[in-house]
Amino acid sequence: MRPTTAFEKVVQRFLPMLPVRYVLRYHLRTDIWIRNVKCHTYILHGTRDWLIPIKHSLRLQKINPKKITLIRIVGGGHNNLPKFDEYHGFIRDILLE
Repeated sequence: MRPTTAFEKVVQRFLPMLPVRYVLRYHLRTDIWIRNVKCHTYILHGTRDWLIPIKHSLRLQKINPKKITLIRIVGGGHNNLPKFDEYHGFIRDILLE
């Protein structure tokens, strides 16, 4: 999972000249709905993600640090996490828990 606190912020970052209401139909407010998640949640995020900065995941983790684990893939970008051995190791460990 590579969430953004609010997808609206990503759209504003890349299309600042357009009103968000014309560009974005669904706002995808992860920062709101994650509060209702009862199970433990793992966020895997690359430290070099150019599209969704890791600060989004850091904010999400702060919402409930006991139930949200942020796993940083050092050097990982937005679409290349499967190229990192750490990514596969974390996925394996999570599934075997």
